[in-house]
Amino acid sequence: MNGGLVWRSILVGTLVAFFAFLTAANFVPKAQRVESGFWPDDGLRMGLDLRGGIHWVVGVDLAQAIQRELEFVRKNLQARLAEDGIALDARVDEQQRLIVVLARESDRAKVVDKIDETNVLVSDGGEGLELRYGLTEDWTNDVRERTMSQVLEVLRRRIDDPQRGIPDSVVTRQGDDRVLVQIPGEEIDRDRARMLLKSTGFLEFKIVVDADSSEEQLRARHPEGIDPNLVVVRQTDQQSGAEVGAYLVPKVADITGDYLEDARVAFDQQQRPIVEFTFSPEGGELFEDLTEKNRGRQLAIILDENVYSAPSIRARISERGMIEGRFTADEAADLAVILRAGSLSVPVVIEEERTVGPGLGQDSIEKGGLASIVGLAVVLVFGVLYYRVSGLIAGISLVANLLLLLGLMSLFEATLTMPGIAGLVLTIGMAVDANVLVFERIREELRNGRAVRAAIATGFQKATWTVLDANITTLITAIILFEYGTGPIKGFAVTLSVGIVTSVFAALVVSRLMFDLYVGDRKVSTLSI
Repeated sequence: MNGGLVWRSILVGTLVAFFAFLTAANFVPKAQRVESGFWPDDGLRMGLDLRGGIHWVVGVDLAQAIQRELEFVRKNLQARLAEDGIALDARVDEQQRLIVVLARESDRAKVVDKIDETNVLVSDGGEGLELRYGLTEDWTNDVRERTMSQVLEVLRRRIDDPQRGIPDSVVTRQGDDRVLVQIPGEEIDRDRARMLLKSTGFLEFKIVVDADSSEEQLRARHPEGIDPNLVVVRQTDQQSGAEVGAYLVPKVADITGDYLEDARVAFDQQQRPIVEFTFSPEGGELFEDLTEKNRGRQLAIILDENVYSAPSIRARISERGMIEGRFTADEAADLAVILRAGSLSVPVVIEEERTVGPGLGQDSIEKGGLASIVGLAVVLVFGVLYYRVSGLIAGISLVANLLLLLGLMSLFEATLTMPGIAGLVLTIGMAVDANVLVFERIREELRNGRAVRAAIATGFQKATWTVLDANITTLITAIILFEYGTGPIKGFAVTLSVGIVTSVFAALVVSRLMFDLYVGDRKVSTLSI
């Protein structure tokens, strides 16, 4: 046996053995894998349809995203016009239009020019000194896409959080304004999962102007009415929901959670759970300036318009701080997850909810596994009967292909679904197809009088481009299914795509190696094919 063949055997054998090891790890209980330290901790994930769990379709309020974008444009426009000495009244109405009311007719030309410079507003008519504008179609689509991308990213970070998230969950876009969330597992804290999902997570820090034990008593202290630049926020008990305090704070936050870099659960001296947070350097400077100027005053820490705590500022605080509240250790941990993941730019609502039982999934796994084994056995028997020794080589290649496929999916912690099992069974048939093309080429070369060694080399050479062409076209289709499909279709596309790659490798590399080992350095006059 020549040196090149030895090295090829070692490389291919090592590769197949490594992926066989990853495949075998999936059949070891996870607790045992973690305890032993020999097996990898993670591997192939089971999808919702195989493990059971929660299926949510979440709607995203994109109309509010448009509304907020118009508010941002309004503030920016008024600031730019103020620099030129032009004062005007501007507001955003319920029809998602920017209403601009001029103070003087002589300002019209300058205001229109400034509006045109934004490149995001288009005229929607108007009468007299009133001008109406809406966002351009291109900018509206851009806002919608940015909002959906942000919502997806935030929800993924919350639900897949390594410290407190829900492992093996799937968060993916569905249509233009919906997100599909699948949380597999039998024992799921549904209320906790819903809280992680629906909490906007908008964190604000505001200096307290006035405070009392209830909103009613606080408003009674201001019979002349609340300043329009101030707002009342309430503090409620996290467990009972009862009101425990009310605070009068500015409408505009002094600093928001956008500057947060990290949030962790800790315990105070009385072993009560708290949430420690860290600002970015820029946020640290703002927070330091805020606390320096307001020593002795209360600072309200507000999440989603609810005050979690309002400690007194005793010293200047820079990049680190803490949130105290009447919550349990689990609630503090979930709050830390929300703060780490960031705030949702718009509210979301659960539009569809389904619970999938684990019994159906277990039945699918058993029947899918049986279908794969029967399919593999039938293909092996047919291959040996029709191609004899070469059919046995194809069978070995097919087994190697399945080990490579499952091992590769385990390596990347892919999610296996029922359609994925269908893709697995389909891969078995497609893998044999590549071997058939090669074998028929070899047969043709033998009939033309070529020697066995030359027939094998020429057969693989001539069949390579045909095999690649057939599989690449299928791979393109699988990629399209993955890109535009959702849920189960994506699961099928993933398994099919990986199966195509491993099938080509098994047919052109593993099978070729087996033929070379079969022939070896011997003088072979016939080939069992």
